[in-house]
Amino acid sequence: MTETGAVGAGGPMPPKPISKTQTHVTGLDEILHGGLPTGRTTLVNGGPGSGKTVFGLEFIYRAALDGEPGIFISFEEDADSIRRNGLSLGWDLPALEEAGMLRILDGQLDPAVIRSGDFDINGLLAILGGQATAMGAQNVVIDAIDGLLRISDDRRWEREQLEMLHRWLLERRLTALLTAKAFNAGDGGQTYEFMEYMVDCILKLDQRVDGQVSVRRLRIVKYRGSDFERNEFPFAISESGIVLVPISRPALDHAYSPEILSTGNDAMDELLGGGLVKSSITLLTGASGTGKTSLASTIAIEAHRRGQRVLYVQFEESRPAMVGRMLSAGIDLRPALESGLLRIEALMPETLGVEEHLIQLLHLMREHAAEVLIVDAVSATVRMHTDEAAYDFLVRLANACRPAGVTLLMTNQSGEIPSDAGIVTMISSLIDTVIRLEYREEEDLVHRTLLVLKSRGMRHSSRRHRFLITDHGIEIIDRPGDGAAGN
Repeated sequence: MTETGAVGAGGPMPPKPISKTQTHVTGLDEILHGGLPTGRTTLVNGGPGSGKTVFGLEFIYRAALDGEPGIFISFEEDADSIRRNGLSLGWDLPALEEAGMLRILDGQLDPAVIRSGDFDINGLLAILGGQATAMGAQNVVIDAIDGLLRISDDRRWEREQLEMLHRWLLERRLTALLTAKAFNAGDGGQTYEFMEYMVDCILKLDQRVDGQVSVRRLRIVKYRGSDFERNEFPFAISESGIVLVPISRPALDHAYSPEILSTGNDAMDELLGGGLVKSSITLLTGASGTGKTSLASTIAIEAHRRGQRVLYVQFEESRPAMVGRMLSAGIDLRPALESGLLRIEALMPETLGVEEHLIQLLHLMREHAAEVLIVDAVSATVRMHTDEAAYDFLVRLANACRPAGVTLLMTNQSGEIPSDAGIVTMISSLIDTVIRLEYREEEDLVHRTLLVLKSRGMRHSSRRHRFLITDHGIEIIDRPGDGAAGN
């Protein structure tokens, strides 16, 4: 959507897209299709603890870092509290203030002034205008604007003050962000619906408890003159600020890589038609004890041998336990760990919600510059919240790995009886290669077998193969003998 152009001698000029100001909040500009409307007003509303103040403070802080001076004024917290809040997130607000890129103003009102009935917004605008002119401010955040409006019981007065503020901001072409509490009709609090009609963009933040897990969500309610992503998006407040991981970019837009990566086992490569495709997604699924971690560790060691950086995320056991257990199978992860190319992170699924786990995992991926990511086991993600949340986690993870060229390997613990039910079915369309590991009983003996269910674009084996976990690694007993082209 665009703004209407001027009429020229040759007829109407073509409309121009509205100008946008980046928020620099991770993932947000993507769903806003570029950022907030420049020179216009955006409203961020939500209940207590939903992240409104953090949102506004991060916007003004990151814009100042990017060379856009700004002012932050709060009607709920004093300036020193705001600075301490920023420091807890690693933001050095005083340094930006000293550099003249940021002003933090204390908007808390004197109760005596309120009781006298002499207050109006003109005094505030005079102070704000003087500061904005002196520093050349481009952005303004007014935190808890409802704190200003609630000083009066006169709804007409409240609306007049807000309209005066809105006109003042528009005349000065300031990119403004207002935060306000959202109240339900039964909360007994005042509501300010007229603000929603006045502003050009509305972001709604929500914090809810679902299945005893606290989750935060963000939704763009409206955006005049621009298209935007209309879904509700999970977000988290990390130790460095707000992070969204949207699925606004299709996971199917990644480039195909013709490079084939060895698994580190010649017979396994033969079954797969050569190995695993780089930047693809592979799932190893099977019951406990079928050898999923052994095969995943073999692939990790081979990636290390090629000089690739590997991040192994372990949801089932500690790093020392895993490393020690693999030694009994002749799989020594210690040299790869000592080289720094392999990093094993053991995480407890129940300690964080889905969003926090995903953000932590993506942070680890970037920090390690991982080229191969192994998640053992994705079945543990249901312990973070619900099946739907686990699916959301895996879709977003895949959506992050593919464009980044990261090869993703996941293990899944299924029941004793092989089945495609559950999480495997939910994510099957995302996966390029599926290898099922099973126990099979023959003549009173239990054998391990593996079956390549699919491997897109590869001429893979289509039958079961027996294998052993020996003291020198995985040994596949029988070779393919036949093959079938995968889809």
